[in-house]
Amino acid sequence: MVSTFLANIPSPDQGVWHLGPIPIRAYALCIITGIVVAVSWGERRLLARGGPPGTVLDVAVYAVPFGLLGGRLYHLATDWRTYFGPGGHPIDALKIWNGGLGIWGAIALGAVGALIGCRKRGVPLPLFADAVAPGIVVAQAIGRLGNYFNQELYGGPTTLPWGLEIYPRVAPGTSTPDPLGGVALDHTPIAVVQPTFLYELIWNLLVAALVVYADRRFRLGHGRAFMVYVAGYTFGRFWIELMRSDPATRVFGDIRINVVVSAAVFIGALIFLALERRPREDLPGPDPAAEHPVPVPAGAEPAPSGAAGSEVAENPEKPSQGASEGPG
Repeated sequence: MVSTFLANIPSPDQGVWHLGPIPIRAYALCIITGIVVAVSWGERRLLARGGPPGTVLDVAVYAVPFGLLGGRLYHLATDWRTYFGPGGHPIDALKIWNGGLGIWGAIALGAVGALIGCRKRGVPLPLFADAVAPGIVVAQAIGRLGNYFNQELYGGPTTLPWGLEIYPRVAPGTSTPDPLGGVALDHTPIAVVQPTFLYELIWNLLVAALVVYADRRFRLGHGRAFMVYVAGYTFGRFWIELMRSDPATRVFGDIRINVVVSAAVFIGALIFLALERRPREDLPGPDPAAEHPVPVPAGAEPAPSGAAGSEVAENPEKPSQGASEGPG
């Protein structure tokens, strides 16, 4: 009984629902949810580093569209045959809601957008990157749920007790195959495969925990927390990519291009972590005295700057406020 229950993971019957003429796509909802999580968590972490309130949302206005564009361009560059090869449909290159975002392009162009936003807010980019690092990888984990609803990016056939069932989908009310926008005919699987989306989802959550732990334990700064995320993610992506069976551009004979990129980025992140040794330096943050000035009594003149020090100097027997009077 138990082995039968664990013999498969069912796929969703569909990944798109229609609210009248408006399609509600699970993939898009997952992307949006991930962005919200990354922004809100990054905001709290940046505030803890002395960053001004609202910075992450302001920077996200630039980083998110740049990242989406970069992610799509990377996907098109590494999987161009799907859209521009024999039997491909070039117009599908614009249909980002059907899936297809490359993390490497998203990070590269997203960093450009983040740099623009950080300069406008006067926040160092490495400080910002360290603050948002765990939120980004959690957002990636949430995004993998979108691949689950789309029945995509899975691995080869398996007999493992957690194999993923793949169902045939057709356009609603027809018999026309529609893997992304259709509805499952029934729950008879056409394949049971490795759930690589689930492996990456779990791995990403573990990487987020690692970044938070390492940041608290070693007070990482100057981009090191971000590089812990990069190294951790690429290490997992390397072996997960080897398990995937979807079509992909191959280099050096028969190696998936994302395997090579993962290895190269992983090595680069390790080199950065080995060379960067400076301790973390948070921003000073707002001056509480400037935000809550001491009220001046009616008729009295405002005290000039340094008035407290003058008072102590004129009254040497009067201890300054907050001065220690003994061992404490």
